[in-house]
Amino acid sequence: MGKARTWLAGVAVLALLAAPVAPVLAVTPVAGQAAPAPLADLVRAVDIPYEQFTLDNGLRVIVHTDRKAPIVAVSMWYHIGSKDEPKGKTGFAHLFEHLMFYGSENNDEVFFKRLNAVGATALNGTTWFDRTNYFQNVPTPALDLTLFLESDRMGYLLGAVTQEKLDAQRAVVQNEKRQGDNQPMGLTQYATLKALFPELHPYAHSTIGSMADLDAASLEDVRGWFRANYGPNNAVLVLAGDIDVATAREKVTRYFGAIPKGPEVTRFEAPVPRWTETRTLTMQDRIPTPSLERSWALPGQLDPQAALLNVALTILAGGDSSRLYNALVRDAKLAVSVGGGVQSFEKVSLGEISATLAPGAEPAAVNAAVDKVMADFLRDGPTEDEVARVATRAVAGTIRGLEAVGSYNGKAATLAEGALYAGDPGDFKRDLAVYADATPATVVAAAREWLAKGDFRLTVMPGPREKAEDAAARVAAKAAPPAPAVEKVQRMPMPGVEGMPELAAPVVARAVLGNGMKVTLSRRDAVPVVRMQMNFAGGLGSDDAQAPGTAGLAMALLDEGAGGMSGPEIAEARERLGVSWGGGLGSDLVSVSLDALRPNLAGSLALFSRVVQAPDFAAADVERVRGQVLTGIEREMSDPGALARRTLPGLLFGAGNPYGRTSSGTLDGVKAVTRDALADWHKRWIRPDNGEILVVGDVTMAELLPMLEASFGGWKADPTVARGVAPPVGMRSAAGGRILLIDRPNSPQSYIRGGVLLPREGRDDGTALLVANDILGGMTSSRLNTNIREQKGWAYGVGSVTSDGAGQQSWQIVAPVQADRTGDAMAAIIADVKALSGGSRPVSADERAESVDSNIRSLPGSFESGRALLGALSRNALLGRPDDYHAKLGPRLQALDVADVQAAAGLLSTENFTWVVVGDATSVLPQLKKLGLPVEVRR
Repeated sequence: MGKARTWLAGVAVLALLAAPVAPVLAVTPVAGQAAPAPLADLVRAVDIPYEQFTLDNGLRVIVHTDRKAPIVAVSMWYHIGSKDEPKGKTGFAHLFEHLMFYGSENNDEVFFKRLNAVGATALNGTTWFDRTNYFQNVPTPALDLTLFLESDRMGYLLGAVTQEKLDAQRAVVQNEKRQGDNQPMGLTQYATLKALFPELHPYAHSTIGSMADLDAASLEDVRGWFRANYGPNNAVLVLAGDIDVATAREKVTRYFGAIPKGPEVTRFEAPVPRWTETRTLTMQDRIPTPSLERSWALPGQLDPQAALLNVALTILAGGDSSRLYNALVRDAKLAVSVGGGVQSFEKVSLGEISATLAPGAEPAAVNAAVDKVMADFLRDGPTEDEVARVATRAVAGTIRGLEAVGSYNGKAATLAEGALYAGDPGDFKRDLAVYADATPATVVAAAREWLAKGDFRLTVMPGPREKAEDAAARVAAKAAPPAPAVEKVQRMPMPGVEGMPELAAPVVARAVLGNGMKVTLSRRDAVPVVRMQMNFAGGLGSDDAQAPGTAGLAMALLDEGAGGMSGPEIAEARERLGVSWGGGLGSDLVSVSLDALRPNLAGSLALFSRVVQAPDFAAADVERVRGQVLTGIEREMSDPGALARRTLPGLLFGAGNPYGRTSSGTLDGVKAVTRDALADWHKRWIRPDNGEILVVGDVTMAELLPMLEASFGGWKADPTVARGVAPPVGMRSAAGGRILLIDRPNSPQSYIRGGVLLPREGRDDGTALLVANDILGGMTSSRLNTNIREQKGWAYGVGSVTSDGAGQQSWQIVAPVQADRTGDAMAAIIADVKALSGGSRPVSADERAESVDSNIRSLPGSFESGRALLGALSRNALLGRPDDYHAKLGPRLQALDVADVQAAAGLLSTENFTWVVVGDATSVLPQLKKLGLPVEVRR
């Protein structure tokens, strides 16, 4: 909830493929491959049929029918965001997004809790510069309840908004701000917005707002904000999925028709600033190497130039085929990553080029190199191939996103955004047409107009950062006279939910390639996309214990030259095909994955087979990527969450245990890896007799097998090298009861991560433990989150999770809390855990029912996407489960009684916990000493 911190999401890309490779005998030559499908054909394939109507009160309703699953995406978008906030009220839109989740006049329950109980998935809300949106996928029988709840908070909210709720959610939002500010580079957004936009410009302040304005918000302030901005005439409702327009019209009219029209919303002028000079600023932060950013204020998303400028900045810096990646990372080795692109908003857009410098590189040298590449581009323009590749990437990304009916960027969100900003739900087609019709001439013309001058250059150097803004004590606000109560309006009874749908087992086909590799396929034809995952046994256990990071470095080198193609050639071929790939080291598996457009599947597999089977490991590439991986590890160690994640497994399992390792390795280990060791790792682990292929997508086995045979059927393991065998994980006893405090001065939050080993394995039946963990920390309505976030306001979120290995499991609690409440939060967490596991506050029948119902009813929505199904097939294969495991999970969950869940809860104890706390030792250490546990300080 509250994605107010998103900043150029998905634009800055470091294309280091975290995936493994292996030797090869035969590779299909690229010259013999069929040409990629024409871009125009791909664009024509993108469609979202819809119908729409408008209620008398102005509510616009859009309906898209998609019967692939018994779920409906309900997406409500209000045309109000942070750009609409007047001076002194920054952060109000985001604060109100939070308040609208916490009960309305005819729903005295938290919104999440109501919908969790009926199996809602993809349930959240976000605020950004131009809008506030709420979305959830619900089983079809729960649609009436969902529409009732959405309509109640639109038309009947204020009687439920109290001073206590305002204070609680203000504290949560302020902790969300602290959490974002506490990240490396977390303060740069404020500087960039201030530089790009004049004072009081609607886009000059961040969506999260200022602590001072949030402190000053009174109950009457927020009530007035709601009355002015959240009427039905300022909203768009999209229903997508198992629904038709006739049914939608009847239901929406019933629940929303009586809500009166709101006032017309006042909009501030938001012109695009036209800067003529370059402005610069230098900051410091806890980062291992300098970081450079260049930013521009650009036209808004309805201006075709926004897409053309995204093409330009992507060609310049958006990925490992970009000009700056080749110049700075591959050639000069001045940087370890670059990124670039445009994030478009309603009235303006933000363009950016960023670079993370290599150790020892000087900002002046990098800026000079960027200047030269920019000057060449502005003088000569891009090539036709560069423009076509970026356009294909954009279209392919849209196609993949439209598999989902809801969530952040699925069909419902796409239709809502077009309706809200352009008055046309199908505006996405206009945007795609701009990409498809882009030419070198139109791209360079836009770049010359907008990128040749007026940039803001931010340099962030390693060093102590300035202290982030924090909240003040709200003594005056609490002492103010109470606001008058708002009379509640009694509506119709809340609808019930009956006849919930069940998950059907996937239809699975199996085959074996000529080299013995097993192939599993489940067909999904919702979008013309095919997803494939190759799993190889080993996981973290495949890494070299003497040189931790060998596996991760090898995987990062996978597409840096393979099968007679250079790294740039591979990157360019991948973009022409619109294919993406990735992978990584899991607890027990090494996985590589492919995400291909169906028309380009054969060519994508042929290219992927080179990358998987025939990496070059050229000496120059090894040294360059080694530097990137080392800088990445150092960056992990400067990030509080990543540092805690790196540290805790080794403390729990021991550094020599496979589960005690990290996928990226250690600085000393990566430095020690040789080229021969990388090649040997691939021969031992990435081989056909150690792996299997799983596929989900728009293809039949008859179509798929010949392609796989052509790409992978001739692949043989090296007979001179024995197949790798991972060392056993074993079963260790929990030995904890201690705290490791990692000093991070001036941190506004403490990042807490604690864990304990469980006397069980991931292969064991975990249904009762799943429910017990849900109750304690696994759900939004869990005891831990309710206590620490909702009641005490000390955190943005608290949760718990069991590890995903097939062997011994750990149970961990994660809690980023405000620094001055670190000790209090840990004491409260320990007390909550003890009350459940010890039985002083045992599992209740209602808690058991909420978790069981949520898990069962959410199954159809959870497996809506091919990616989710592919993950389930992989997990089932790892743990030896049948294909219908999830389809039969419901009866097994229903069979659990309260005693079963309470017995499992007995495993969830903090008695032997090992705690890792990353925070400011000066303020935090005295708090921790009061807990009565041994404390070690690491500086």
